[in-house]
Amino acid sequence: MKLFQRREEKPAYLMIGLGNPGNKYRNNRHNIGFMIVDHLAERWRGSITKGQAKSLTMIHHLHDSRVILAKPQKFMNESGRSVAALLKFYKIPLERMIVIYDELDLPLGTIRMRPEGGTGGHRGMRSIQNEIHSQAYARMRVGIDRPPGRMDPAHYVLQDFGPDELPIIEIILDRSVKCLQNFVDQGIDQAMNTCNNLPQDL
Repeated sequence: MKLFQRREEKPAYLMIGLGNPGNKYRNNRHNIGFMIVDHLAERWRGSITKGQAKSLTMIHHLHDSRVILAKPQKFMNESGRSVAALLKFYKIPLERMIVIYDELDLPLGTIRMRPEGGTGGHRGMRSIQNEIHSQAYARMRVGIDRPPGRMDPAHYVLQDFGPDELPIIEIILDRSVKCLQNFVDQGIDQAMNTCNNLPQDL
């Protein structure tokens, strides 16, 4: 007679922030995905430092769920290679993955979550689609605004946020933490209802 029965562990959640590795890119607009998962790790009293599956990772237990935070260590246009490796290594179903990335077509401070969708011309998202052959996973788009005048968007996204934008970034980081925790606790639909309707008071 077995006195103890091992409880079957549910699949983990995978939260992937997109960005470019290296200190020179750390504060770039294109690296808002990295900033958000780093901020979430700090809230959870950890850091994303463990090398795993072509990424830096951290594992955290949120209530009854295991959550993996990841920063791909391939450059943005090859992010998909890291994402595919993470999915395979941790055996994550797509419905438990969310990707966080910058969006030129949203005003700075805007957060939009979706259960699936296209790439919108984003090179990191295009790389992911090419590697995993699916668009059926959640994503959090974070507005960084359009470039001023005729500035090349490719140059704009590799610029650091300006001093006047940093207070807004702090608000984005705090809001994103709540949205991502909602994704785990209540699912993408409830997270969308809560986060996509946040007042634009920035």
